[in-house]
Amino acid sequence: MTPLGEKVRKLRRERGFSQKDMAAAIGVSPAYLSALEHGRASPPNWAMVQKIIGYFNVIWDDADELQRIAELSHPRVVVDTARLSPRATELANLLAAHIGKMKDAEIAVLLDQLKEITGGKPGGGKSGI
Repeated sequence: MTPLGEKVRKLRRERGFSQKDMAAAIGVSPAYLSALEHGRASPPNWAMVQKIIGYFNVIWDDADELQRIAELSHPRVVVDTARLSPRATELANLLAAHIGKMKDAEIAVLLDQLKEITGGKPGGGKSGI
């Protein structure tokens, strides 16, 4: 499951909406919405995220949060380290090899550290780190 899928499912269930009704309202199939919630679909584009935001009628911070997590919800990540340092390649390979075996608490520690370094945004980061 992706962060966006988890959030959409939580909002939908909290508000008592069925997948079928939500899918019809935002113009997608129930199968696509199910795949999105379970992390089997690519993240939606900006326009679709706006439809989801509108459907749930969220504003400001909640809308920003949905947009932010949509950007961080690619279920199949490819890391190209061809032009990066050997350490970057090692990091990518170690993470790929071990993430499936890690406990949620261990992932949370690494995630918090990366968010601190990057400012929590894709492409963000502090220079010199």
